[in-house]
Amino acid sequence: MVAFLVRRLALAIFTMWAVSVLSFIIIQLPPGDYVTSYIAAQSASGSMVSTEEAANLRALYGLDQPGYVQYTRWIIQVLQGRFGQSMEWGRPVAEVIGDRLALTMVVSIGALFFTWVLALPIGIYSAVRQYSVGDYIVTFIGFIGLAVPGFMIALLILYFGFKYFNLNIGGLFSPEYAQGAWTPGKVWDLLKHLPTPALILGLSGMAQGIRIMRANLLDELRKPYVMTARARGLHPVRVILKYPVRVALNPFASTIGYTLPYIVSGSIIVSLVLSLPTVGPVLLKALIAQDMFLAGTIVLLLGCLTVLGTLLSDVILVLIDPRIRLEGK
Repeated sequence: MVAFLVRRLALAIFTMWAVSVLSFIIIQLPPGDYVTSYIAAQSASGSMVSTEEAANLRALYGLDQPGYVQYTRWIIQVLQGRFGQSMEWGRPVAEVIGDRLALTMVVSIGALFFTWVLALPIGIYSAVRQYSVGDYIVTFIGFIGLAVPGFMIALLILYFGFKYFNLNIGGLFSPEYAQGAWTPGKVWDLLKHLPTPALILGLSGMAQGIRIMRANLLDELRKPYVMTARARGLHPVRVILKYPVRVALNPFASTIGYTLPYIVSGSIIVSLVLSLPTVGPVLLKALIAQDMFLAGTIVLLLGCLTVLGTLLSDVILVLIDPRIRLEGK
């Protein structure tokens, strides 16, 4: 078990380094740089930027250096926990995304919790009651969750909530807590606002999880060992939960690796619709402005979430499936 985790951790560190290199290269692929975008924005507003001023800006931000020098300077700051300076905001990247990153993780964990808590029992029920009315209803809801974009669901909830219930569902805080310091009242206000974005962001993952759990459990319920257990007179609940559900959990648990980053990256438009103070809108703005240090840091964090999710999947699979523990032996 320890050797398994050590191998996974070593692979995770190498993967995060590779993600940092690729993200930095991809962000620099579009023509121009932040100064080019800045000049275009100033020209659109009627101001002119001289050639000397543009050269001074590039020297200030290190944009006149080769790409490998820029990457080395940035990655050294990342290892020191500073992540560089945001050119668009004029502040350290850590300050720009600090609170937003924490709120993003809260929303993501809430969406993941919502996905698992609902997808597991509904998927089990749908498999056990195959072709029942409940199974058809769950299947229909699952198709809706997969087919309808999250931002469309967010717009519908905003519209119906305001029109019929006079509720302002957007945001994660009430106006009186939005800019205030963290207090028990603000935490409680966050928890009251959290279910709506968590429900919207987790709906697609929940629908997919239901389909995965249903399909794999149906496959396990038709195997001889289940029929033998039923023939011996074991309680139906024990027959289902003892082995078939554990085996069917394997592919379900393996989806964590991409569910976490998908919730964060897929929340950009939803965050704009619901006015959520998460990193999604900041990433969009940074990519438009070619703020490579800010955008690169957020993309790197998304990659870290993927690695963390994959590592979490590996640990869960080791715990629920003894065959994986025996592979190394």
